[in-house]
Amino acid sequence: MTRPVPQGKAVRVLFDAETIDDRTRVLAKEIVAEMGTEFAVVPVLKGSFMFAADLLRALHAEGAEVEVDFVILSSYGDRTTSSGQVTVQRDISIIVRGKKLLIVDDILESGRTLSFAKDLMSARGAEVQLCVLLDKPKRRENNLQADFVGFECPERFVVGYGMDVANCFRELPFIGVVED
Repeated sequence: MTRPVPQGKAVRVLFDAETIDDRTRVLAKEIVAEMGTEFAVVPVLKGSFMFAADLLRALHAEGAEVEVDFVILSSYGDRTTSSGQVTVQRDISIIVRGKKLLIVDDILESGRTLSFAKDLMSARGAEVQLCVLLDKPKRRENNLQADFVGFECPERFVVGYGMDVANCFRELPFIGVVED
């Protein structure tokens, strides 16, 4: 299915809103079964904001009482390919030493950004697990694996549900591919 979007381009739907919602609720059950009900959650902004919000509500429905803070990491800028350099644009303010910590991101692709985040939080004394909405294992440049995965993603650049191209398409309630 293809849907028109305000930028004058069409986006082919890969995962619709209902499918994402269903999988997010299942992920919350899996996370609580593995991590318990008390842990910290650190979404990686900006791309994960929609997924993180829905996941946090689903975790609450499963009885989790989580502490939440946010980190902004960047390796893309306005491009569709990573620069290879991960930078911290906003760090967390909570103390994570001795805590179980779930890092939430939109997509695990090369593995550089999430490896950086995991190493950073582990160095601060957290017991870190990773949750991603999308996984592109063929693009991995290291051995990093997420502990919780929503969907395996095709080898296409995806937008919607928080993910963007130069800050466009984040507002879409589904995940799709911009048609040429």
